[in-house]
Amino acid sequence: MKNLIRNKITWAVVAVLVLGGGGYYYWNQSKQNEVTYKRLPLKKGNIEVTILATGTVQPENRLEIKAPVAGRMEQVLVREGQKVVKGQTIAIMSSTERAAMLDAARAKGAEEYKRWADLYLATPIMAPISGTIILRSVEPGQTFTTADAILTMSDRLTVKAQVDETDISQIKLKEQAEIVLDAYPGEKIKATADQIAFDSKTVNSVTTYIVDALPEGKTPEFMRSGMTANVTFYVKNKKDILVVASEALRVQSGTTYLMIQGADGKPQNREVKVGITDGKLTEILEGAEEGEIAMVQEVKLSSGGKQGSNPFSPFGSKGGGTRKSGGAGGPPR
Repeated sequence: MKNLIRNKITWAVVAVLVLGGGGYYYWNQSKQNEVTYKRLPLKKGNIEVTILATGTVQPENRLEIKAPVAGRMEQVLVREGQKVVKGQTIAIMSSTERAAMLDAARAKGAEEYKRWADLYLATPIMAPISGTIILRSVEPGQTFTTADAILTMSDRLTVKAQVDETDISQIKLKEQAEIVLDAYPGEKIKATADQIAFDSKTVNSVTTYIVDALPEGKTPEFMRSGMTANVTFYVKNKKDILVVASEALRVQSGTTYLMIQGADGKPQNREVKVGITDGKLTEILEGAEEGEIAMVQEVKLSSGGKQGSNPFSPFGSKGGGTRKSGGAGGPPR
């Protein structure tokens, strides 16, 4: 009988300890998981929406100059990088027949050569457009056919930027852009969106459109065809508007909500109308005013970086941290 009473007392003590320990654990967890708020003021600011794309420097119009007849080059009057105007003589050539005749006359003496050279004039090659000589493929004395390009020129250099199809609707012609070449990262070149391709290109399942970013004014001397470039298109720019950190906004069923700190310091749900965003900041059009405080809910999982643990759990304690709630979810109820 005494052993039976002693056993009952022992089990009762164990039960009290278990219940007490469990109660303390859950009480401690509720304290550790206390909800806190980060406060973000609504204030006036600027938002600039940009689209970044990569591309390659290419001539807007690349033109290969070929001779009308086969022959031999007598003089090349231009060098690579030289700017020429339409109609300017850039080379002088002899047809195959003239070259053969002059060679035969030269063998008979200088006077004979001069006589036939004056009678049978050389053929000038003129620039078909105004632009820059970007490639010189022949030298004096070199022979060529009508299929050979003797010179290559371009009218002006542009950057062919690849823009994702999800962004192409935001880019408009003549909008401001900025070019930064990989070879000259410290140089910023002002440009405009000059042309938007009508046909797309798909690479690795990504659909893009080519947008020409044309440098404004004079093309820099250091800019070369084939260079890799980063292009920033400035699609939207608003100044002195009411903005809030984008993390404070929450969307539910197509409606945007903002938690505003009330007079009692507690959060109040507020439906708002938003404008443009750059990802970090969002414009508030209606529903809130400058000076009000937006609140972002945070759940403190533990103190000291460690989540509370059940003293009766065989798995021990687990690490914790801070989790932000809100953003894409709906408003709290």
